[in-house]
Amino acid sequence: MPLSFYVFIALAATACAHSNGMDMSMDGAMDLSAGEMLPWLHFTPGDILWFYGWVPSSTGAMVGTCIGLFLLGLVDRWIAACRAMMEAHWSKRAQIVQADRLNLPSSGEKKPSTVFPGRVRDAVTMRSGPPFILSHDVTRGITHAIQAALHFAIMLVVMTYQVGFIISIIVGLGVGEALFGRFASHAGHH
Repeated sequence: MPLSFYVFIALAATACAHSNGMDMSMDGAMDLSAGEMLPWLHFTPGDILWFYGWVPSSTGAMVGTCIGLFLLGLVDRWIAACRAMMEAHWSKRAQIVQADRLNLPSSGEKKPSTVFPGRVRDAVTMRSGPPFILSHDVTRGITHAIQAALHFAIMLVVMTYQVGFIISIIVGLGVGEALFGRFASHAGHH
């Protein structure tokens, strides 16, 4: 074997034997004194809610936060109902736009004197998806982004494991669904 191989092995052994001086063990206790995050379900106040400066620690602050989270659950269901109603309206409008496009005569075609229901051209050229309508689709995207941001905010609250917060959100979502769910289900049937 060449001498360079033995030198490489000797250097590799010494390099592995020494550390860089940093203690990489994770056995020490963590200091979470500025708003302790408990990794289990609890009712104790003092959890950081979204921002480092928002740490409800008094009873009044906890009640106010729970009321706010209840209202956040209501708003989530209201946005979902509004979005479902907008989708139903947009679907009808897209069908009207598509029907208008199909019923227009071509540039070289004369308008027929009689209208035949279910013309062959209409049946052949129907699209599988609704047409792109800028005002509908941009609004749909913005509404979805707002709804997703709201869901992420709710997820972050649940990750605090504060049972009061979680119950407030669940009750808010339930009451919101009771108030606004009928609009969403009604919009889906039209």
